[in-house]
Amino acid sequence: MKSHKPLLSAFAVGALMFAGTLIAQDVPPPPAPAMPAAPATSPVPAAPMPPAEPMPSSAPAAPMPSSEPMPAPAAGAAGQTSYQTPQGEVVVRSVPAPAPTIGPAPAFEQLSGGGKSITADQAVAYPPLANDFIHADSNRNGTVSKTEYANWTKQL
Repeated sequence: MKSHKPLLSAFAVGALMFAGTLIAQDVPPPPAPAMPAAPATSPVPAAPMPPAEPMPSSAPAAPMPSSEPMPAPAAGAAGQTSYQTPQGEVVVRSVPAPAPTIGPAPAFEQLSGGGKSITADQAVAYPPLANDFIHADSNRNGTVSKTEYANWTKQL
């Protein structure tokens, strides 16, 4: 009888070569050639930009880039600063928003609607309590008792 070993070996080698050609075709393309590096310093200094032409009145004027430092602000009223620019004086008015005025905390009975506790929905009637409801509810049961409310109002 003839042995089929050489035939199987040849078949196995052929299959491996075929698989190798399939794998070899999935090679990523070579990287693009690198650009030559630019010289570290320019032999010719950059010329300053010419002044911009005035823009039509319908378009707002864009600020011009400048290598000059910003001029020091002129003293003005509190929350107001003015700068002298080539286009004219620029006045900046900036003040913080006024602090909200909070009246005295309402009575527990008023917020609870005559009940034994204040729910989160009822606390909305007094915004500081609604904002701090999680902390006012010290036992974390979802309601504020009369004792918890008294303790919370002491911290105001």
